[in-house]
Amino acid sequence: MNKPSVVHLIEHLAKEGFNEIVITIGYMAEKIEESLGDGRMFGVHIDYVYEETKLGTAGSVKNAEEYLKDEPFIIVGGDHVMDLNLRNMYRYHETNDAMVTIGLMSIDDPREFGIADMDVNNRIHRFLEKPGPGEIFSNLASTGIYMCCPEIFDWIPENQQYDFAKDLFPALMNDDRKINGMLVRGHWTDVGSAHAYREAQRWMLESLPGTSIEGNFKTKNSRIVGPLKIGNNVSVGSNSALVGPIVIGENTTIGNNVLIGPYTAIGSNCVIKDNSRILSSYIFNDVTIGNNSNASGSIIDNNTVIGKNCSMENGTVIGPRVNINDDSTIHSDVKIWPEINIKAGSRIKETIIDPEFE
Repeated sequence: MNKPSVVHLIEHLAKEGFNEIVITIGYMAEKIEESLGDGRMFGVHIDYVYEETKLGTAGSVKNAEEYLKDEPFIIVGGDHVMDLNLRNMYRYHETNDAMVTIGLMSIDDPREFGIADMDVNNRIHRFLEKPGPGEIFSNLASTGIYMCCPEIFDWIPENQQYDFAKDLFPALMNDDRKINGMLVRGHWTDVGSAHAYREAQRWMLESLPGTSIEGNFKTKNSRIVGPLKIGNNVSVGSNSALVGPIVIGENTTIGNNVLIGPYTAIGSNCVIKDNSRILSSYIFNDVTIGNNSNASGSIIDNNTVIGKNCSMENGTVIGPRVNINDDSTIHSDVKIWPEINIKAGSRIKETIIDPEFE
């Protein structure tokens, strides 16, 4: 929805009443600080703790011990997108005597998550990270949201890589220390894959309250059905159709006879040329899509140019600064890494990797 996912996360934490936030950062630290600042624009205070080397999920929290050692705290992943009631989770933890309480959610396919075996009294007896076939003893997946007491720091070594799921939780259970689970409901995902990212975009678009237009909006003989969120200086050409929920950023131009279908987000300074079709796709900033091209269930990153008569099939991910020349087709689930040039008339059936970005 044209906003960094970490901003959505901070806004949700603020709404839930968490106003003292510590962020442990390494990769892309500057971008994160640029988006969030000191937190005052969100009504919170943010401190940053930096990792010189990778410390793992628990090791990074240990690195922030000076900010967290005086009272219970809640841990969420920086790539989490959610609408869960975190305040209730925190209060539940305060009323039980476990050192850690893990937020658990029942999901259809838990193979990419840690799973927990929890009894009727909420005590967790087994925990397994990313189970394989024959190991899925539960579909209760860990959300990676942990409510912790400060005593947890006594169990985490300093300055070394150490994970909650792989290292700390087994150590606590081997010592017969109590770990509780709490069943949660609502929307939650981490955006660690293209599928999860599209899923998060979809349910956030579903929550659009109505139609809002910021500033100047030009349209001529187009058919528009909300809900929509449209930025300043957007223009829509003749006989085009927009069917919400849709988000469109500022200074974007949409040509004639263009169909933009539900569950689509288009960023700022984009150009969608005549006769194109954009369906359930997520287009970042400064993207150009040529005449008579289509994107279906695609993610297209910043400053990418797509020529005329091109097709981005379902599940494609197009990196930033990519050029896809005329009459090309990118097959389903193919990923094109940054700064790749696709020749005209190409049929791309496998992911193309740029070694400079590995």
